[in-house]
Amino acid sequence: MQSEDLLEWLGISKTPKKLVGEVTYFTCLKMLSETLGKMPIKFYQETEKGIEKAKPNASYKLLRKRPNPLMTPSTFWSTVELNRNHYGNAYVWLRKEFKRQTYGGSYDIQDMWIMPSDCVQVVFDDVGFFGGKGSIWYIYTDRYSGEQFFFRSHEVLHFKTSYSFDGIMGLPVREILKSTVEGGLESQTFMNNLYKSGLTAKAALEYTGDLDQKSKEKLVAGFESFANGSDNAGKIIPVPLGMKLVPLNIKLTDSQFFELKKFNALQIAGAFGIKPNQINDYEKSSYANSEMQQLSFYVDTELFILKQYEEEIDYKILSPEELDEGYFYKFNEKVILRTDSKTQMETLAKAVDSGIYKRNEAREILNLPIAEGGDVLTVNGNSIPVTMAGRQWTKGGEE
Repeated sequence: MQSEDLLEWLGISKTPKKLVGEVTYFTCLKMLSETLGKMPIKFYQETEKGIEKAKPNASYKLLRKRPNPLMTPSTFWSTVELNRNHYGNAYVWLRKEFKRQTYGGSYDIQDMWIMPSDCVQVVFDDVGFFGGKGSIWYIYTDRYSGEQFFFRSHEVLHFKTSYSFDGIMGLPVREILKSTVEGGLESQTFMNNLYKSGLTAKAALEYTGDLDQKSKEKLVAGFESFANGSDNAGKIIPVPLGMKLVPLNIKLTDSQFFELKKFNALQIAGAFGIKPNQINDYEKSSYANSEMQQLSFYVDTELFILKQYEEEIDYKILSPEELDEGYFYKFNEKVILRTDSKTQMETLAKAVDSGIYKRNEAREILNLPIAEGGDVLTVNGNSIPVTMAGRQWTKGGEE
């Protein structure tokens, strides 16, 4: 029942292929994909002294500069996130090459390629058919040649939505909210048709006598040529003698069309974890409220997504030796939590004066070059340890 071709052959209704035409659905996909594309990935190592920046390796250069010859990191990660949300799963093939050494060798990642999610089939080998019982295989079918390629689990980065019952395959939001999203698409189609008709409602034509079907269609076509279209809006419609055109006043306000459309949009956005101000709904929003909504968006929505990406990248890209040595990747979430210049400078100044940041660390956040003597933690001279409180009042000569 997961096969769309089978459902279509059986005549079972499914989500329209042009679903991205629904503006709220498109906005949510755009917001989530661009948010991930904004955040650069960092390479760290956890040592006895704490977390430090790690020396770049070959994998980090790919993730940071160019995953493959055709894509920048921003385009690469935004495309992965778009596939993950629209199809429920996103797949990245790690093209590896065996590097022979004096004793044995290792597989080095040459580049990374996004496999279209609708061309990938995930197979769980529970009987050892492919030679590894209990393993997961990814079958990619080229949509042009029809050729199939088989990849092991460690060769594919698999990112899924949080809505999963087996922990292996994720379900897309469009399937969960199928009726809601289709309703939004139909409302958009209705508005488009209303604009095409010059914002005029339907009308009833009253006439005396009887006309055959061909004559009725010809008569209606004649009226529509004068009434439909934005160019004919507000113009006079000629009505033959003995006929009467009675408009059917169907007001959008009476049917609460716009209220229902807004409620429908909020439901779709809520399913994606998108806040109202991010879909341009500022009805109950203020400047301070919008800033908190941005922070809430990171905590409630992006934090899980980033954690999943980081865990999958660490496990599939880093070697067991690198994992044991404390290496890990992390997306820089600070790019989506930036404040205005004044607040940023005040925050950094307090962090430096309190001994939390070194001056060069603060300058690095501002994209400024390091300064001599800036790698030393400094504090305000009036600050003293709690254990020395009151000693400033002791008389001279005492230790």
